[in-house]
Amino acid sequence: MFAMQYELTLPADYDTGIIRGRVARIGHLLDDWDGLGFKSFLLRERGVHGSPVNQYAPFYLWNTVEGMNRFLWGSAFQGLADDFGRPQVLRWTGLAYEEGGAAGSPAAVAVRNRRRIPEGVELAAVMADAVNETRRLAGEDGAVLTAAAVDPHGWELVHFSLWEHEAPKAEGDVFQVLHLSQPGRGALPRGQQW
Repeated sequence: MFAMQYELTLPADYDTGIIRGRVARIGHLLDDWDGLGFKSFLLRERGVHGSPVNQYAPFYLWNTVEGMNRFLWGSAFQGLADDFGRPQVLRWTGLAYEEGGAAGSPAAVAVRNRRRIPEGVELAAVMADAVNETRRLAGEDGAVLTAAAVDPHGWELVHFSLWEHEAPKAEGDVFQVLHLSQPGRGALPRGQQW
């Protein structure tokens, strides 16, 4: 399992209806993408859920590196790069994935929490805590799904969760979910990934 995200931070006066229209037009194109667990089309709007910025920031969980590469090197990602410029693509290796109690419900919001792993800590303990946090969040009321992943290059841990209601029980950046493509969500391995 591989996690991936890119962020397009937009001007403060940007008409986010443009992003909503874009997702309405193209979101369905990934609904049957081979190798994709899910893609959540995410938007933060300045002043909504405490966001200081307007930002389009899709988050992906991939079942296969081939599916991810086909997306990045094919026309799907090129269209975004042509329209907005080529963003930095963040990637993490999967640590844990859980379906929540509201797994069958549509997701209203997503929460992403990124943090650095400090020097001098026992890595096995940090990763075990991340797995436990994934399980804990999945057990919270309204959780659709939760995941944890790590970037061992920059030593960054990310927790990601989807929620059926506007009051998520996770801390981090809150995004509106505009669309959820989930062709391989059922194939994502549950629990600890090692």
